[in-house]
Order: sequence, then structure tokens, then C-alpha cells
Amino acid sequence: MSKNQALLARRQAAIPAGAASAYSIFVNRALGSEVWDEDGKHYVDFAAGIAVMNVGHQHPKVTEAVSRQLSRYAHVAYPVQAYEPYIEVCERLNKAAPIEDATSVLFSTGAEATENAVKIARIATGRPGIVAFTGSFHGRTNLALSLTGKVAPLRTNYAHFQPGIFHVPFPVPAHGMSEEDSLKALDYLFKSSISPDQVAAIIIEPIQGEGGYYQAPPAFVRRLREICDQNGILLIADEIQSGFARTGRFFAIEHCGVEPDLIPVGKAIGGGLPLAGVVGRRAVMDKAQPGSLGGTYAGNPLSCAAALAVFDLIEEEGLLERSHTVGGKLKAALERIAARNDLVPMGAIRGVGAMIAFEIFKERGGNVPDPDATKAVANRAREEGLLVLPCGYWGNTIRIAPALTIDDKTLEEGVARLTRALQHDTGSN
Repeated sequence: MSKNQALLARRQAAIPAGAASAYSIFVNRALGSEVWDEDGKHYVDFAAGIAVMNVGHQHPKVTEAVSRQLSRYAHVAYPVQAYEPYIEVCERLNKAAPIEDATSVLFSTGAEATENAVKIARIATGRPGIVAFTGSFHGRTNLALSLTGKVAPLRTNYAHFQPGIFHVPFPVPAHGMSEEDSLKALDYLFKSSISPDQVAAIIIEPIQGEGGYYQAPPAFVRRLREICDQNGILLIADEIQSGFARTGRFFAIEHCGVEPDLIPVGKAIGGGLPLAGVVGRRAVMDKAQPGSLGGTYAGNPLSCAAALAVFDLIEEEGLLERSHTVGGKLKAALERIAARNDLVPMGAIRGVGAMIAFEIFKERGGNVPDPDATKAVANRAREEGLLVLPCGYWGNTIRIAPALTIDDKTLEEGVARLTRALQHDTGSN
């Protein structure tokens, strides 16, 4: 029995099925954009811990920063006593955010960040309503799950509903939902379900993560900003997956030329350690009473040290520009692959920066989603030594989010392995 097989048996005995992993492999070590499992098999990592490892696995500056902090103290609890790394992370967030007069608060997970953004919005406005979008993902905790606009598997067989939360369709023209349709649905919502003067916030991912890497059209986001301003509604830009240079800007909302009121952040901020936060306008953030925001581990010193290294690396290694370069190479390669007739039918190639996706269809030239073929391709990629993640409202999207520090040779090897995975007949042609 291999080490992977032995660990799989132990996992099945010790851990419930709900805590699943996409692949039955167990990591031994990871470095840069490469991973080795317990059996010694090598993988090119195009998942990056779900867009967390933007600066790559085990970046020396991150590990050095964490080690240095560990030699001083690992935990004291910010709600009890403050410390400089927490303050410095907030200072860096405030400077990076496209929000005038910003302040920040730190948490441990993305779900905490989105829930607290909603909490702040409700406190600041005195209103209960929140508008989110279909296809969205905002977390697995109860309120965050109600915000999430996708059922399977997250909300299957679970009465998740929280009061005051409404969904409107996210605009995806390729699947029959235009910007105009989405705005019309929002107008209908305001006329039929909740008055806009009872809505605290509209929350949107500038680029949907689990929803399929669909970008919210900039003009659409600008119109949302106008609607919010006209009705005293706050605009929340969920940047947990799209932030920290992933799209070639520090935050994806910058592509829209819009200033949101609140930005939940997470994932890549901690360089692999758990850290999240909310950045927002001071006038909004200061409505929360002292002691109402935070948590025992929120803004842990080790995570803050890692985050400060991440901030430095984005600047020092030119990762905003590198994101564009990596994304350009990936999209060009995918266009070449899509033009071939000997591969699984694919297309709808899209992406901003290094947040790239494509879809797999039932037939060449069509647009009927094929989720079964998508799963098969992802599994075959794993067999070829490549880690990618399926996603999407229809389950037929493959997302590619490598480390922004990936070198060209490793990137090309990953593309080669993906091409081989797409060559295999999944029974959907």
C-alpha cells in the first residue's frame, strides 16, 4: 500500500465525508509552484491553495518573517493587548485600498471577513437588507452561506437561510444573462421584495471565484455604485479571492474605477497563514462599537508577519506586472489548445491578470456545459501531475490561478500537462 493510500484510509476513518478534498493525494512538501506528494509524485500547482499562494509556496522572505516573529511571540490576543505587526498590516491595507480615508480590522478567515463586512454595513446604516448575486461564494459559515449564491454542495440538505438576504442574477451574457437583465432583476427586487431604503449593502465579487471566474462588467459595477449612492446603500467588494495582485491590480475592483465602501480580504494576504480583514471608509467602520469586531486569533502575529512580507514581495518582485504576463501566456496557450480538433471541446477562455478560466462543453462550437467531462479532465490533469480546480455555476469551468512568482519553464510544463489531460476522451465528444 502506498503512503497516499494509507493516509486515505486513515482520513476516511478519522474525518467525516463533509470535510472533503478535491484529490486523494497527500502533500509531503511544496516549493514555489511545485508540489510533491507522499509517494514522491511531482505536480505543477495551478491551484495555489485556492489562489492563496500568490507569492508561491515557502517563499524565503515569508518563512524568514514568520520565523523572526515566532522568536518573539506567537500569540497574545489583540482583544487583550495590541502589537505593532497588526497595526502595520492595517496601515498597508489602508494605503493599498481604493478607498479614501480607509481603516481596517483583521480576522482569521474569509467567511469571518464577509460576515463582519455585513455586520458593519448593518450597524452603519441601521438597515437589515443585503443584496448578493447568484453564483457568488462568500463562505461556509451560516450568514456567509446565506450570502453565497450557489446550492450544491454547500447548501444541499441544509436550511441555511438568514433573514434579509436577497439574490439577483449575476450578469453572464454567454449564459443568457445580460447586464440589463441583471439590473432589471434588481429593480424588480426593490419593487417586489424589499424597499431600497431597507437595504444596508450590495455585496459583489468583482470577479467571481467559485462561480466561475466571471468578471463583473465594469460598467455594471459603476451602475451599482450609482444605485447605492442614490439610495444610501453601501457597496461591498468581496476581494477574498481576487485581491493581492491576482488580477494585475492590487484589488480587482480597481479595474472598474469604483470606490467601494467596504472590502473583505483574505486568502493571499497571509502568504499561506490564516489571515483576513475588512477595509472600509472610516465614517462607516467607526459606527461599530469598541469590542464588537475581532476575535481571539484575529490578526495573529505570525500571520501578520507573513502578510507584511507579502506586501513587500508584491512591490519588490513586480507581481502586479508579472500577473499580467502570466495571465497573457496562459490565455495565449489556451487559445492555441482550443483551436485543436483532437481535444475535449473547450472555450470561453477568460481572465484578468493571472485569474484565468475556460469552460468545457458537450460539443465543439457549442455552449452546453459538460460538468462530467470537466471533472474527468481535472482528474486526468492530476494523473498527469497538474493541480487545477473545477468551479462554476454549471460545474464546467476549469480555473487556473498559479503563483504569480511562477517561472516560465514551470508554467510551460503545466500547460503541457493540461494539454495531455484534455487529449483524453471523457465520453462527452
